[in-house]
Amino acid sequence: MQLPVLYEDAWLAVVDKPAGLMVHDSVLAADETDFAADRLREQFGRSIFLVHRLDRATSGCLLLAFDRDSASALGKAVMAQQLDKRYLAVCRGWPEEAFTIDHPLDGGPGKPQKKPAVTRFRRLATGELPVPSAGHPTSRYALLECEPVTGRFRQIRRHLKHASHHLIGDTSHGDGRHNREFRMRGVHRMLLHAWQLGFPHPQTGARMEVEAPVSGEFARAIELFGWSLPAATGSSAER
Repeated sequence: MQLPVLYEDAWLAVVDKPAGLMVHDSVLAADETDFAADRLREQFGRSIFLVHRLDRATSGCLLLAFDRDSASALGKAVMAQQLDKRYLAVCRGWPEEAFTIDHPLDGGPGKPQKKPAVTRFRRLATGELPVPSAGHPTSRYALLECEPVTGRFRQIRRHLKHASHHLIGDTSHGDGRHNREFRMRGVHRMLLHAWQLGFPHPQTGARMEVEAPVSGEFARAIELFGWSLPAATGSSAER
């Protein structure tokens, strides 16, 4: 299956990775044989260089370069924190309208050293399901815009757990009872989507803004509460 292309030119592309597909082979792959990197080499018929990663369970914008010079320039932009990534997430509870989590995280399996990790959050909408929770007659949920300032292993998921606003559908760091409520309503995936991606073009220097539309089970979750998303910022266009 080909991945939807959100933007493409001679130097780079941004594709919409589906939830459930690993980006590349790693120690977490186990017996997995299907990877986005392999699909994309075949899809574009040329070498590709992944600029960043997304968790298997996360959908949305994935940036890649077609040559080493472009990959190097984009890599430098990442190191300079010029790659702006905004995610959509559904969490349990009603957090503050805007909040920042500054909590060090380790690097995952085999990388115990903790490093600074910062994520900014903005609450976009709130909703309730008619399911009793913790002595209350309903269960509360919120739609968040998440902006990771750093790029640590499973950063958004672990920061939301740290704040006790667990990400819905997260089987590693989430809350099983709330996950089950959503599965009963036809939502079986983790509700984290790489929604918007901004970066300097490696050839022209123009600011690029790309947006991956919400679809499938994530869209179904949003429909459960009658939520609407902010207007598009100018997807796949130079700004």
